[in-house]
Amino acid sequence: MAERSLAVDALVVVGANHRSSTLAVRDRLFIDDDAAPAVFATLRRHGIIQGMAMATCDRVKLHAIDARPEAADILRQVLVASAGLDDMTEGGALYTLRGETAVRHVFAVAASLDSLIIGEPYVLGQIKHSHRLAEASGMAGGELDALMRAAYTAAKRVRSETAIGERPVSIAAAAVGVAESLHGSLDRSGGLIVGSGEMGEIVAEALRAAGIDRLTVMHPKEARAEALARSLSAHVASFDGLEAALETADVVVTSLGTGRYVLDAGMIQRTLR
Repeated sequence: MAERSLAVDALVVVGANHRSSTLAVRDRLFIDDDAAPAVFATLRRHGIIQGMAMATCDRVKLHAIDARPEAADILRQVLVASAGLDDMTEGGALYTLRGETAVRHVFAVAASLDSLIIGEPYVLGQIKHSHRLAEASGMAGGELDALMRAAYTAAKRVRSETAIGERPVSIAAAAVGVAESLHGSLDRSGGLIVGSGEMGEIVAEALRAAGIDRLTVMHPKEARAEALARSLSAHVASFDGLEAALETADVVVTSLGTGRYVLDAGMIQRTLR
């Protein structure tokens, strides 16, 4: 009981998500697997001995079990510094959660209740991956482990006892159906995923499950492309080669969130020729 109380009362979460920030901001804040050990080392230098970093297309955040009043400021400074940015708290780009509110947030994220696409099925695996990175760096103590195990249990109950997963599955299935209506069996087709938005990832997973032969990922930020490619067992291509990649792709999924068109009419006309 004492362990649970400490984990609840001392939990601090600082981050940016699809509600508080733009995708461009999250791209700059993104912490890839190679950068995580350095982030953890910085947290330890500031006295934080239990912590976890999570970075996906829709959220970048740091967690800590630390009851000190200054813990939230430390997390914010480390997160912003890791991206080489100035303080981004103005305008609400970064949020801060403490105690029970932070615990509810962790549970909601694990259960895919906090996602841009409610019910998307991959966030739990992403959280477990982040947890393993923390363990590998010696940052996952007993309180953090207990908190995450409870979040996993809650997420599995939500998935098994409700219909939360039906909507994203149907959207992805519809996209696969369109691709199959044009190309027939996808086992000889190639797919191109442009960007790392959550809906794009869901469609890409469905295409992979449908047997698409080749899958390539590109993103203006190479670390983003590499992270998504690992989860999809896909190849990575330079974003500068977008037009060339279009010429060899049978199915293209764009999910970049830049606020501007990725493909224009001229680019498609040249590709079709």
